[in-house]
Amino acid sequence: MRTCRLVLLAAAALLLPSLAPAQSAWPTRPIRILVGSPPGGPSDIVTRVFGHELSQREKQPVVVENRPGAGNSLAAGVVAKADPDGYTLVLSPDTVVTVNPLVYRKLNFDARTDLANVSILAYFTQMLVCNAGTGVRTVPELIARAKAGHMTYASGGPGVPGHLAAEMFLQTAGIRMQHIPYKGPAPATLAVVAGEADCGFLATPTVLPQVKAGKLNALAVSSAVPSPLAPEVPTLAKALGKPDLDISFKLVLQAPKATPAPVLAELEKAAMEIMKNPEVRAKLQVHDLVAVGSSMKDAEATMKAESARWAPVVERLGIKTD
Repeated sequence: MRTCRLVLLAAAALLLPSLAPAQSAWPTRPIRILVGSPPGGPSDIVTRVFGHELSQREKQPVVVENRPGAGNSLAAGVVAKADPDGYTLVLSPDTVVTVNPLVYRKLNFDARTDLANVSILAYFTQMLVCNAGTGVRTVPELIARAKAGHMTYASGGPGVPGHLAAEMFLQTAGIRMQHIPYKGPAPATLAVVAGEADCGFLATPTVLPQVKAGKLNALAVSSAVPSPLAPEVPTLAKALGKPDLDISFKLVLQAPKATPAPVLAELEKAAMEIMKNPEVRAKLQVHDLVAVGSSMKDAEATMKAESARWAPVVERLGIKTD
């Protein structure tokens, strides 16, 4: 009997190495995080800071891949169809979930049901700027000019944060301006600088260099508090006398919906720890980004709340695109 037990133990020991790979914890190979916008924007900045920290934490390379298009939906669609193993992720602005399913008619996925919202990593706001040649320097001046004649504004595309922020402003101020969409915030910024469009609500880090160069006038920021990059620029809430007005947007880390719960839990834990790191928060603040690092539960609740907030705006505007 003793000999039999020894034989069984020896056989089990021989099997352990072959079982180890199946039982090993995520991750065991490089992780890829897609970004739906070009390099240099809020999503890209947060992804690269987070990716570096995640690589250090998990001892695996993290590759950041930019796939701009369709209001960030191109990248999100790739991840929605990827193997649900935790090795292909995406960082998206909340509009991918809250607005794009209502705007883009030919998407082959639904971000509301095909992606798991792991964590809100950060939030960002927009800066209202006008071409210096317009002579418009304040929000009241812009309102007066728009009421007196035809004015235009540029955005990075239909349904993107800059488009929504501008429309919320126009609705609140009771004025109209013609929307001119471009393929991304960088081309939209160049359009305002060149005078192709009069104004734009665009990401602060994108437009601030042009403001400092005197080519654009900064009128307001869309957040409830001033930007640390431009504290002298008033908030839109103050400029309009609407204390509760806060037009900020969230950047959410997402994975395919069927990703195993233990992998999602590890990603959630990593996100919460990384984004609360003072050094990470300081790096993002330089780019006018506020680190969050929420739980999955909070991320899901926020996406539902933001969907309810923006759906009436999209319906009112009748935004539809292929």
